[in-house]
Amino acid sequence: MLDRISELRQQGEAAVAGVTDTAALEDVRVRFLGRKAELPNLLRGVAYTLRGAPAEVLALVSVLGGTPGRVLVVGCEPAELEEVETPGMRTVEEVTEFLDVDSSRLVKTLLFETERGYAAAFLRGDRSLNEVKLKNALDVNHLTLASDQKVENLSGAPVGFAGPVGLPDEVDGDPVERIVDPTARALGNFVCGANKADAHYRSANWGRDAEPGREADLLLAEAGDPCPRCDQILELFRGIEVGHIFKLGDKYSKAMGCNYADETGQEHPMIMGCYGLGIGRTVAAAIEQNHDDDGIIWPLPLAPFEVLLVALNPNDSEVGQAAESLYRELQEADVEVLYDDRDERPGVKFNDADLVGVPVRIVVAKRSLKEGKVELSLRRDKERQQVPQGEAATRVQQLLERLR
Repeated sequence: MLDRISELRQQGEAAVAGVTDTAALEDVRVRFLGRKAELPNLLRGVAYTLRGAPAEVLALVSVLGGTPGRVLVVGCEPAELEEVETPGMRTVEEVTEFLDVDSSRLVKTLLFETERGYAAAFLRGDRSLNEVKLKNALDVNHLTLASDQKVENLSGAPVGFAGPVGLPDEVDGDPVERIVDPTARALGNFVCGANKADAHYRSANWGRDAEPGREADLLLAEAGDPCPRCDQILELFRGIEVGHIFKLGDKYSKAMGCNYADETGQEHPMIMGCYGLGIGRTVAAAIEQNHDDDGIIWPLPLAPFEVLLVALNPNDSEVGQAAESLYRELQEADVEVLYDDRDERPGVKFNDADLVGVPVRIVVAKRSLKEGKVELSLRRDKERQQVPQGEAATRVQQLLERLR
């Protein structure tokens, strides 16, 4: 089994194949996210997608409780460092396509300014940086991407060609702090910028060719990542922020003398917090969850009006009188009504009605009035029904009760 691991490492492959006995793997220790752990445990939480995985590897991952199609990157034997021309290739996509390598085999270098000097963050090419994590890991207050000119001063190359190999430790007396994400630190024979225009390195390795600096989790979480608290895989879902909770610490309690006494009678400032729910955010969240291609579909508790009364051709005396009578009857029943008596074409009124999204719609038109009826519908399903004119107000109230 160990020979097979060595063979896979030399080939730059990504896992252990042909093993079905978990106990046989207990003495195998490999590098994963910068930590040492037993392979069976690692396989339960691996987060790298294997490209072209052999069937026995997928079977192994399944046997050990992992997710088929995901496998641990073990590493590879160092190859000779090679500088290659990459004319005009600045982005990860351009470089990996030009060199025919996967973006997970590239280490990108992001250069930042801080109040202490500069920082170089190293990440895998297929991952995105979480700047909050970087700022916390560096323990700095000021963190901004270095300008194009400062990138060139730091690396000797235009933006897109910086890399860890040959990157200076200081520039004009300002230190350059190196920090690497463990997923990038685990790579060997990787591609990176050569710190010169239109050039990259192949087969770069940490230690031999470049110092990685200290390790810290710098990644923006993505679906498929291992959960940091269990052996499951992260799933991402769309969410809506409607409120905040802030920890204020003791800044204001100290200023106000807001203290508490502990069990010994000694006073300490209280730890304060606050929360807020945004009315605008709540409305936006409701609309985001309740709409269609035509407009808003208001939930009744949040709707600005409960009923939209539309009079088609309100200048017609019969239509105008019927609509006005129904409007007054609904108001007397404490129904919140928006009355559309504009002199507009029916298509314009219906489009506006869909856009505004009032839950219940009543349409008074000359044609239906000839039969003694008006049209009643819900914005959510748009199913129309003809109801007797004299029963319209009662039917509306019944609908509203159902919606509540």
